[in-house]
Amino acid sequence: MKTLHKLLAIALLALIFIPASAQEERTIKRKVAIGRFSNETQYAKGLFYDKENDPMRKQALDILSSKLASSGKFILLERDDLDILVNEAGSDMNKIGADYIILGSITEYGRKTEGEQKVFSSTKTQTVEAGVSIRLVEASTGLIIYSDEAKGFAETSSKQTMGIGGSAGFDATLSDKAISAALSQLVENIINKCMDKPWRSYVLSVEDSTYIISGGASQGLSAGDTFSVYKRGKTVRNPQTGMNVELPGTKIGEVTVISSFGDTAENELSFCSYEGEPIDAENLGIYYIMDK
Repeated sequence: MKTLHKLLAIALLALIFIPASAQEERTIKRKVAIGRFSNETQYAKGLFYDKENDPMRKQALDILSSKLASSGKFILLERDDLDILVNEAGSDMNKIGADYIILGSITEYGRKTEGEQKVFSSTKTQTVEAGVSIRLVEASTGLIIYSDEAKGFAETSSKQTMGIGGSAGFDATLSDKAISAALSQLVENIINKCMDKPWRSYVLSVEDSTYIISGGASQGLSAGDTFSVYKRGKTVRNPQTGMNVELPGTKIGEVTVISSFGDTAENELSFCSYEGEPIDAENLGIYYIMDK
């Protein structure tokens, strides 16, 4: 028993004296823009249907935003003009200012009410089924790195006995619950795909030996953080797909954060020192920065 107590005490002391950096892995928040979440079903699309104010589209957008925000791993960018920017950017998705872009749609929606009538009682069950499709696009490459769809269900029942009991009309909250259930099946995969890939940043300017990179405090960058600088690899064409593929870059040095400034996630920058091979200040587009 004494030996066991000794081992436990040693293990406890080891945990106490492990540096905070070793106990807690740094997480750099990814910038995510959600756009073009459409309603592809025919539900509630009457003569005066307004696509931009579709209530189901807004429901899905709000639910997904809330789930991603609650993870604490993302900065969600509000871009009312995202659809326009996506079309204008073409293959250069970096112009949007996000690490990832989420495109989604409600692909199925159905509701039904079933009842059972007995001599002294009656029951009514309301059911909603919703199908949701998601695509996750990596802004730096314009490639879809994750695509999936899921279905969610929600139901509620009411019962009357001798005329006493619930007799409410259709429960509108069932739509939210069904869409939320479908999105819940996809959110974990979205988080894993975004966080598994290294965080990327870019050298924006070089001023008097100070290197200015994108990203700042709201993403989790702080003074003393060090990141690797890479020179882009050669771009080759894949004859099978007809797409251009960028080969892995070559590490040429490291930047260390000195300080950050900016008042929003979209305009935050960090001042850094640099050690490594010379960087061509006139051709900064050939470099990128990664945390892994």
